[in-house]
Amino acid sequence: MPLRDTRGRMLFAAVILAAPTMASAQFGDGYGPPLVPEPPPMEFESSEAHYRYLLEKANGGTKHTIETVPRWDGLWQTAGNTVMSNFVDAPGFTGKVREGVLTPEYEAAYKERWREQTELGQVQYDRLSHCEPQGYPRFLLEPYTHEFINLPHQVYQINDFANSIRRIYIDQEHKNIFGTHSWYGDTIGFWDGDKLITHTVDLLPADFTRWAPMTSNQFESVEIWELKKYPGGIERLEVQVTFYDKYAFVKPIHAVYAFRRATALEEAGYRVQHWECELTSNVYLEADGSTNMRLPGEEGFKDARGTTMFPHLPGQSRDPIYNTTLPTDRRDNDE
Repeated sequence: MPLRDTRGRMLFAAVILAAPTMASAQFGDGYGPPLVPEPPPMEFESSEAHYRYLLEKANGGTKHTIETVPRWDGLWQTAGNTVMSNFVDAPGFTGKVREGVLTPEYEAAYKERWREQTELGQVQYDRLSHCEPQGYPRFLLEPYTHEFINLPHQVYQINDFANSIRRIYIDQEHKNIFGTHSWYGDTIGFWDGDKLITHTVDLLPADFTRWAPMTSNQFESVEIWELKKYPGGIERLEVQVTFYDKYAFVKPIHAVYAFRRATALEEAGYRVQHWECELTSNVYLEADGSTNMRLPGEEGFKDARGTTMFPHLPGQSRDPIYNTTLPTDRRDNDE
């Protein structure tokens, strides 16, 4: 969650937590060998051509049944990625933006975003703080709990942050019956043995993360998902991905993302809950377009704990355990 200092400037704890990914593309030790992106064997004119090449190479794909489809049950957490190595020339937040990777317009915009991150310690505007969905491709690196449900005809990829769900339609063609783009676009795929190959199109403009470049409404991707096992009982779900964007990139870029089993959370009995943002968010837009936050005691602050529209009725507080907002003489009614 965003924090704010005494001058009213927002600070993001998530920046601190995710900073190791900039330095080493890993989230800690014991998650397997270093991640290495594997570019496709040739350059393709489009993501469509890339996807069709892989489909033909797989002879139309593997037709799995409910008994044979690969299972990635359980809870997963992010285990690093290499995406930022495409855009900056040094680890951490000390490097400079690589020139010639982004188109001139997107490079200029990214240099300003990178300047904010390196000089101010934050990006002035972040979509998540403003209650917008993480969208794609940010879905691939959000450091929260993921679940992967594989069925013969469809794959569900779930991130508990903002209750984000990607649906991958197996052995189907793209459809856009609404005639517009969306946060997760339209994703089709096929199985090549135990590998899941996907193609995503029709995405809203977004970003990789708050300190990474923006993407356009022509952003598309081809992914290869594979569960790999390493010595020491390490299992890692790896995603080799090629990103296409004719407005943002000079040429397609490649990265690898990874997920590890969240065994500690499973042992603790963790259960994914519904996230709610818009009704309780205290973030607002300044006149210059930056995001700021109202703190407790400030006018307009919304306290999610204990608030109710009907204080005269018993049992209306949202949090009867830590009911800190409703008057004390009402708490007994919530027991």
